[in-house]
Amino acid sequence: MARLRQLAPRGHQLVLRGGAREAAPRMRDRVDRWRGWYKTAEWRQLRWSVLVDALFTCRRCGHIGTGPDLVADHITPHRGDRDLFYDRANLQCLCKPCHDGAKQREERRGQP
Repeated sequence: MARLRQLAPRGHQLVLRGGAREAAPRMRDRVDRWRGWYKTAEWRQLRWSVLVDALFTCRRCGHIGTGPDLVADHITPHRGDRDLFYDRANLQCLCKPCHDGAKQREERRGQP
């Protein structure tokens, strides 16, 4: 009867769970420097003030949210313009479905 050989460990080839997902945002942040603005204390404070001023209510559908399900949306896309990014008058409160659905389709078509 032939002897069984033990296979060499190949753990270096394995990708840990979440490894690929974690690397993508960091690379994206390096390419588009403005993405880092969303992580600043200034943005978090501005976002919160937009949600509070809107009474946590979506401007499009009227959904009343709790915070995590709401987005401080740029009415006019900033496209990397720092002044437009932090312009309070250019922000509105939207729920995630409105922001990720109809608003994104309008922006892709070129509508503000």
